[in-house]
Amino acid sequence: MIRELSIGQDQEVGDGTTGVVVLAGSLLEQAEKLIQRGIHPSRICEGFEHANDICMSYLEEIAESMGENIEILPCLLAAASTAVNSKVINRSKKRLAEICTKAVLAVSDLDRRDVNLDLIKIDGKVGGTLENTCLVNGVVIDKEFSHHQMPKEIKDARICILSSPLEPPKSKTKQKIEIETVEKYKDLELAEKNFFKDMISQIKNSGANFLICQWGFDDEGNHLLLRNKIPAVRWVSGSELELLAISTGAHISPRFNEITTSSLGFAGKIREITIGTDQERILVIEDGSQVKSVTIFVRGGSQLVINEAKRAIWDALCAIRNLIRDNRILTGGGSCEMACSIKISNQSENLEGYSPIETLSNLQVKQTVEGSPYFGIGCRGKMVSDLRKDRIFETLISKQQQFQAVIQM
Repeated sequence: MIRELSIGQDQEVGDGTTGVVVLAGSLLEQAEKLIQRGIHPSRICEGFEHANDICMSYLEEIAESMGENIEILPCLLAAASTAVNSKVINRSKKRLAEICTKAVLAVSDLDRRDVNLDLIKIDGKVGGTLENTCLVNGVVIDKEFSHHQMPKEIKDARICILSSPLEPPKSKTKQKIEIETVEKYKDLELAEKNFFKDMISQIKNSGANFLICQWGFDDEGNHLLLRNKIPAVRWVSGSELELLAISTGAHISPRFNEITTSSLGFAGKIREITIGTDQERILVIEDGSQVKSVTIFVRGGSQLVINEAKRAIWDALCAIRNLIRDNRILTGGGSCEMACSIKISNQSENLEGYSPIETLSNLQVKQTVEGSPYFGIGCRGKMVSDLRKDRIFETLISKQQQFQAVIQM
């Protein structure tokens, strides 16, 4: 249950998963003590709910809004730094907080108070240090050009995104082709070449100068792309295709006959860069023509460090997003919890609880004077009342069984 509570906090807010677990554990610990003192669980839950109502109103009362007496940008940086501070990689919290703040502001619509975190891609490579983490104004793909002789940088790219393989069509059923003569083999080879030429010509006629393919293509297709001066990338994941389509304005074409000029996307620059001494290459697609998208490229000495950094970055992104959606802030370090505790303690002095002796005496007098067996103590109040009006019932068979079982024990 605690685990699901933390998952729900992460899905709803994105930050505060540790705090909600600690708070839930403390409440359960206190609830156990109250149960041992004979207090019914329903009354404990009512008390918790009443205390929660007090906390909600008091937190809104002590919250301050950004932009009134507090500068917005330093406050966003502070919120991101606070979210990162509790993680393992807190030594680089200043650098990561600046990157996260810039990334969220790049994809946010401040007028509508809307932030689409799907436009922020978090990627990483082992090597370097956390200080080498950088923000890329575009999309980073962990791929390289399909042929080593293709240009390593393309400016004013017209991008064609293809979700079908660059190869001749294949039958979906099992088939067997018998080639008995050399002429038939040459005819088959010619037909395959024509298929490839038609595919390449459709891409080239559309005006595309860069191809991104979700599937692969063989050496024949790769060679034809090189000869026609169309740099290409293959085996790109579906999620990256969608992000590229949103960023560049391209349409994902499932068939070659749907490739047209209007289906192309545009980017200011595409470049292939090398990382580390192992000659690992990645593609950077920058300055898309449509929606702004960015990539946080994480570096670290091990995969464990990179994973921890990604987790911390996600919490910081969510904290900044929450501030943009609702610009009211509170102080951390346990100050809010202590303030709410004091507020609840002050409120509790004005509350009246049950007096067992007085309540039972009133119940006995009420049933005796009224001559009615239907008067009892309501669960939702402190007064003795007619429980038929409150619609509080129990079954006859249940009560009879209780009496019989106790007597026979």
